[in-house]
Amino acid sequence: MKNVITYPVSARGPADHEVRDQIVAAATEHFSRYGYEKTTVSDLAKAIGFSKAYIYKFFESKQAIGEMICANCLREIEAEVKAAVVAADRPPEKLRRMFKTLVDAGLRLFFSERKLHEIAAAAAIGHWQAAHAYEERIQKLLHDILQEGRQNGDFERKTPLDETAMAIYLVMRPYLHPLLLQHSFDYTEEAPAKLSGLVLRSLSP
Repeated sequence: MKNVITYPVSARGPADHEVRDQIVAAATEHFSRYGYEKTTVSDLAKAIGFSKAYIYKFFESKQAIGEMICANCLREIEAEVKAAVVAADRPPEKLRRMFKTLVDAGLRLFFSERKLHEIAAAAAIGHWQAAHAYEERIQKLLHDILQEGRQNGDFERKTPLDETAMAIYLVMRPYLHPLLLQHSFDYTEEAPAKLSGLVLRSLSP
């Protein structure tokens, strides 16, 4: 994962302070090597070369640092998903690409950046604001695709839109939730195509 700073989550000090960005970048590297759960703020301070008290000037806790790293990671996944959706011409293909990209991105995080996956898992267990906001944005993207499909006649219009969007999101959720994904590895190659196909058949006008 790139060390891209996006926006503060439970951060202290001036919003544009460069030291905060340094802490987040160094923490991302440290957590990538040693894991989130096993690292204390004292460990992090020693690795970065700052005092623990100085880190607390910018973050109220280890979780606050983890939240910002988690937010950065989720923003990258979201950008990848949006790019895949925008590249498709019609809503059915947008839905297919959304599902596949979410699965691919989740698998990459789990297998390629396993230590950072710990942060995503902690975010899911602890209901962190960063994870909640990400789920809301993904649901909004799905809602917009369905709405577009209804407007141009690709999807049925009888079922309430919010109900349809939530039902499809619940189908997707086992493959985008970090804790549920690890129990679905046997199906990740075929799930995006088969489940999106099933969903699209249910959406036929």
